[in-house]
Amino acid sequence: MDNNKSNLLVGPDDKIGMGEAGFLGLQHVLAMDIYVPPIVLAGMMAMGLGDQMGLLQSTFLAAGIGTILQTFVFMKMPVSQGPSFVPLGAAAGVVLASGGLKGNGMGTLIGATLIGSIILIILGATGIFQKIINRLVPALVGGTIITCVGLSLIPTALNSNIFNAPGKIDNNIILASVTALTLLVSVGISLKFKKVRRFFRTSSIILALGVGTIVSTMMGMFNWKEVNEAAWFGLPERTIFHWGINFSPSAIITFIIIYAVITTETTGTWFAMGAVTNHEITDKQWNHGIIGEGLSCMVASLLGTTPVTGYSTNAGVISITGVASKRVFLFAGIWFSILGFFSKLSAFLAAIPAPVIGGVFAIITVTIMLNGLNVIRGLETTDRDLYIIGIPIVLTLALVLLPASVTKNAPQILQYLLGSPIAVAAISAIILNLVMPKSNPEVTTA
Repeated sequence: MDNNKSNLLVGPDDKIGMGEAGFLGLQHVLAMDIYVPPIVLAGMMAMGLGDQMGLLQSTFLAAGIGTILQTFVFMKMPVSQGPSFVPLGAAAGVVLASGGLKGNGMGTLIGATLIGSIILIILGATGIFQKIINRLVPALVGGTIITCVGLSLIPTALNSNIFNAPGKIDNNIILASVTALTLLVSVGISLKFKKVRRFFRTSSIILALGVGTIVSTMMGMFNWKEVNEAAWFGLPERTIFHWGINFSPSAIITFIIIYAVITTETTGTWFAMGAVTNHEITDKQWNHGIIGEGLSCMVASLLGTTPVTGYSTNAGVISITGVASKRVFLFAGIWFSILGFFSKLSAFLAAIPAPVIGGVFAIITVTIMLNGLNVIRGLETTDRDLYIIGIPIVLTLALVLLPASVTKNAPQILQYLLGSPIAVAAISAIILNLVMPKSNPEVTTA
């Protein structure tokens, strides 16, 4: 844990200049790739261009508001909110089963997500959430969850963003490699030359994305036409005032289950951020954090988009840049909010080729996984603990490699879990820690 502290150039409560904070906040926004879930959901629901852009704008604005709320009002840690992939299938199913976009589909989705967000707020306000965490998630379980968070994201970075992304696979690999190499060179320069350490380390991700954008343009892989044709500004129009609201018991029950899975993932994200910033989350922060999570999801519901939740990507960004200032996350929230109105900039971010994002994302996911292993390494472990660590890792890999046909043919409730390796890893680690008998053999170090 001390290693993490010494590796930070700027701590969470340290002040940095407004210009630098704005620059680094944009770096977090670029690395998060949050426009992907709404685009995927829009495709699942066959949305037209107007509805799709409305969904994107609402998602950006919800992420911005949620990030500012969590960082400065509730969690009071450097936390950034973004749309989760977990609810996408359920969201599309609720909309299509309730009459689609022309019927009560979106209104029913808004009603279900709104009720779920209220339940999260109640869990935090009553103090129940903190009691659950203290009882079920000790440091060993927390470190295991962090490790599985990073591990589960690696295939997404490689498959979704590089190997299976649009375009020729050879070009995708070249573009991702150039981007990743730029990031590594920047970090290497910061380690070798102390005089430029701060610049190259804090700017490493945005430098890599900049080089990737230039190279992709030279390769003809960057779609500048869509950027040029996009409007400069536009108000989010696809909100609750456009779609209305409708309450369906089956949809509400579905999303209560979805919120349980999302909350499990969010817990892993908070553990990861705590490990990176060398901060032990207090009981008060747990409760306030889940209230902030609920309010963020409520804002997302009212804006007509899916729940926004804590993003683990940012923990990896902090590990690479060494900057954990909350002021940076304030600007990340401001950037997201701007994107909710600045259609041209939204179009630019959406046009960045997936391999460029994947080259950076792959390295970020590894740093998250290693931070989890760092937490475990600092603990004294017994033989039982090795199973608590190992089995969730095996399950994470199993679900990541599970054929899509198996998930598709499973009952709906299982689909939610099979689609979330992090949630399954967290649940398995918690259960194993509760049921594995405690003994006192010779202590070994993990």
